[in-house]
Amino acid sequence: MRIGMFADSHDHLENIRRAVERFNDEKVELVLFAGDLVSTIAVPPLRKLHAPLVACFGDNEGNKVGLSAGFAVVGQLSEPPVRLVADDGLRIVLTHMKRQLRDIHEEYDIAVFGHSHKPRIERDAVGRLLINPGETGGWTFGRSTIVLFETAAQRAEIVDLCP
Repeated sequence: MRIGMFADSHDHLENIRRAVERFNDEKVELVLFAGDLVSTIAVPPLRKLHAPLVACFGDNEGNKVGLSAGFAVVGQLSEPPVRLVADDGLRIVLTHMKRQLRDIHEEYDIAVFGHSHKPRIERDAVGRLLINPGETGGWTFGRSTIVLFETAAQRAEIVDLCP
């Protein structure tokens, strides 16, 4: 299964559009968003996704009620942590902050989170894959990134959206 991942778009509409276009071009089967869309203006570009979208709130959402209403059309949006199982059985946890993983006692294979705006792919002490797709908005560090992930091979790739 091919999964697209992104986080911390912070209302950068053009980069959200770029992410959606890349996910569609890559024919991902699921898209995960790890928080900080910020406002409802970020929702309309997500309507063009060709895959289901599962997202969690971040710590900078300005209008949770409005975002929840908008997501009724484009996907699922919940408070973190969000737990899901991929079609091939891979157990995924979606949060906004890495520290939110401390309170999770259920087993999982992969954790996806944002918040730091720094893309990183690593394994923890017990071999679980930890993925931070970086900042899609590009506001903080000037690098707009997403992650493309293959569940079968557990291979993740950080992709720059802007040249």
